Amino acid sequence: MKSKNMYSYTLKMDEKDDLLLLDEQGQEVSALDLLSRNEGHRVFAFDGQMGAGKTTFIKHLCDEMGTTDVVNSPTFAIVNVYDVESPYKGEVYHFDCYRLKDIREAMDMGAEEYLYSGNYCFIEWPEMIEQLLPDDTVYVRILPQPNGDRQLIVTDFDEQA
Repeated sequence: MKSKNMYSYTLKMDEKDDLLLLDEQGQEVSALDLLSRNEGHRVFAFDGQMGAGKTTFIKHLCDEMGTTDVVNSPTFAIVNVYDVESPYKGEVYHFDCYRLKDIREAMDMGAEEYLYSGNYCFIEWPEMIEQLLPDDTVYVRILPQPNGDRQLIVTDFDEQA
């Protein structure tokens, strides 16, 4: 049986236009907290309206993972590959599924190989490939707030004995 876990973060910009991530108690945390709270999960589906901050947060996360690659939206390429440093050494796959016409197009580009590679996968517009996503995908919903902040609502699923 699966249990559903939910928690949230607040994403703000400071006076220097740097991103700050706050936990539910209002304490500043690293974007890597999302990964450490979901240890063992490798696929993260980011959902939110156009302009909600999906790419911005993924860029921040990849930067904290140690990539020296330029992180930007893979809108036309569908997937970008970034190299990251220890302790996340390896590749990160960043999907933008907005322009996919159907699930077949994702399968033709080898989406399943990326998703089940054991590497981190960060997916924008995941509803386009939802039937391909692993059962243990972590969902991150990004909601713009009236004051300009973003609320990140994280849902994951854990197996229960």
